[in-house]
Amino acid sequence: MGRGKSNDPKDVKRKEKTKIQLKRRIGCFDGVSFIIGSIVGAGIFVSPTGVLKHSLLNVGVALTIWTASGLVSLMGSLCYAELGTALPFSGGEYSHIKRGLGSLPAFVFIWTSTFTKPASNAARALLFAEYATQPFYGICPAPEVLKKCLALAVLWSLGILNGRSVKVAAWVQTVFTLLKMMALSVIAIGGIVLLVGGRKENLTRFEDMFGSEMPNASQIAEAFFQGLYAYGGWWSLNYMAEMKNPSRNIPLTVMTAVPAVIVFYLLVNISYLTVLTPKEIVSSVAVAVTWADRVIPSVAWIIPVSVAVSIFGALNSSMFTLGRLSYAGSQSGHLPVLISMLNVHTCTPAPAMIFSTTIASIFIIPSDLIMLTNYFGFSAWLMIGLTCASLIVLRYQEPNLHRPYKVFLPVPFVMVAMSFFLVLAPIVWSPNMQYFYAFLFMLGSLIVYIPFVHFKLHFAFFDKITCYLQLLLEVSPADGSDESKCE
Repeated sequence: MGRGKSNDPKDVKRKEKTKIQLKRRIGCFDGVSFIIGSIVGAGIFVSPTGVLKHSLLNVGVALTIWTASGLVSLMGSLCYAELGTALPFSGGEYSHIKRGLGSLPAFVFIWTSTFTKPASNAARALLFAEYATQPFYGICPAPEVLKKCLALAVLWSLGILNGRSVKVAAWVQTVFTLLKMMALSVIAIGGIVLLVGGRKENLTRFEDMFGSEMPNASQIAEAFFQGLYAYGGWWSLNYMAEMKNPSRNIPLTVMTAVPAVIVFYLLVNISYLTVLTPKEIVSSVAVAVTWADRVIPSVAWIIPVSVAVSIFGALNSSMFTLGRLSYAGSQSGHLPVLISMLNVHTCTPAPAMIFSTTIASIFIIPSDLIMLTNYFGFSAWLMIGLTCASLIVLRYQEPNLHRPYKVFLPVPFVMVAMSFFLVLAPIVWSPNMQYFYAFLFMLGSLIVYIPFVHFKLHFAFFDKITCYLQLLLEVSPADGSDESKCE
């Protein structure tokens, strides 16, 4: 007599543990660390000057724009929270655009992101290397070769870390987020103490905040654009299929992390304005360093170290999410199948991390390539607009989809309008042929999409390469995948 399937709960539990799939290991606190770590990079320490400069040094307008930018980011994150709880898949915007708007817009997104996001990581790694090496060279510039070698070492260290263990990557993110928030707390509390002290020179800038020259509409829009850029990264949580209890933790994490960043950004800017004049802030190369030289000169070295720590944390978070994006794209057939495979020992997307880290490394070697990606800035807001549009489409196409959290419907409409304004504004105000080239590059995705995705053109020798690499890397398709394992 043949043996039937065991219904023993212990056997079922054992099978669940041995399944090759992404494990839900990220809790609410880890999620808050990832979002804050993604948003808070070097900008708030080094150059929070863009908003103030385009506000014509009007303190009241600048602080209003910092607040408004944070609220817009919060609205966007609430839209993403609905999509993340209804569709808790790896891949973030890519997965949501594919579900709501179809395969082609999703492919354009991943085609563009495959180059722009690794380039952004390369730029972060080089900036980290700059801050980490400069103290050893004083007023002399650090050698370019040394900075590039350190940047590559950091990239591959984090790539290997994120490809080996989600728990350790989350722990690293939490530690570095706490360190950078401690540094911001030093600046914020220092400003509050000086402000409460009531010295006349510290209160001058706040007595008539809106008294100076008012910026025009285009200047306010440019300042707003700079403020929104400083809040970039709020979308990172939707890339984490490993989030425990996503229907509860995603909204809770978003509503904790983004308001916390808004409060810290406002307090830090108020602290800068308490110690420095608006002209000093705009002319400073590194505002936080100038602030520290004035307020805590004996330990001013803390700030450059904090900048390096902040960049490292933001880079770790960005590499984590980029690996999940590559993994999701491969699962949908938009990238080679090997990239969606998981390590058989750790159930982590090791091939996806190797893929994204390799592309970032290519950008570091001839770092001039990074400059080209500056003209793709509009694509980020284009994809945010398409993601919020997919939320609206899904509300009508799939009204019965289980949504543990629902955002107020006018909010995504506002986000769509805001996104397309931010896409068109820089192109209209500062027309440049490079924008046209960037747009052509995005359209170039059709050259790949039509034969390889739509018509499913396939070369047999790729299967042999895939099997060889699968055995070499000890990876296997995730359970539920249609791909078979190599024998």
